[in-house]
Amino acid sequence: MDRPVPDHLAEGLQIVFVGFNPSRRSAETGHHFANPNNRFWPVLHLAGLTPRQYRPEEDGALLALGYGITNIVARPTRAAAEITREEYRQGRTLLAGKIARFRPRVVCFVGKGVYLAFSGHHQAAWGQQPVPVVPGTIDFVAPSTSGLVRLKLGEMVAIYKRLKELM
Repeated sequence: MDRPVPDHLAEGLQIVFVGFNPSRRSAETGHHFANPNNRFWPVLHLAGLTPRQYRPEEDGALLALGYGITNIVARPTRAAAEITREEYRQGRTLLAGKIARFRPRVVCFVGKGVYLAFSGHHQAAWGQQPVPVVPGTIDFVAPSTSGLVRLKLGEMVAIYKRLKELM
């Protein structure tokens, strides 16, 4: 049975990580990035963003480090390709409201496709974007940590290290 995968947000966060939507495994556990093939937790640690490798069930503990987690779409799917245009449209509005309300320093989009769906742009480079979608924050585009992404772990970690440099 699916469990809700709650946002972990608070005011004054350094970084809010934004994923596409929960995986089926995340829906089963109620925790973000819970698929064992997802490299989110190891990447954060290897990039120096966390003092140790956290587990999915510790996702709420990121708040103590000044980090939050949310998704552009709340409905769990097997793959991001199953997300509809209408879900993205609604998700853009909800996400913009969350960013405006909580005002994190950096919004890190975990996947170029997440940023493109949110921003409406057709392309983006890795790293800090020239103009944020929600004024007063920094938009940072990082690779998706999904096991389906073919980017090598070292390349992925190098991009996430650039996020640490913004801190």
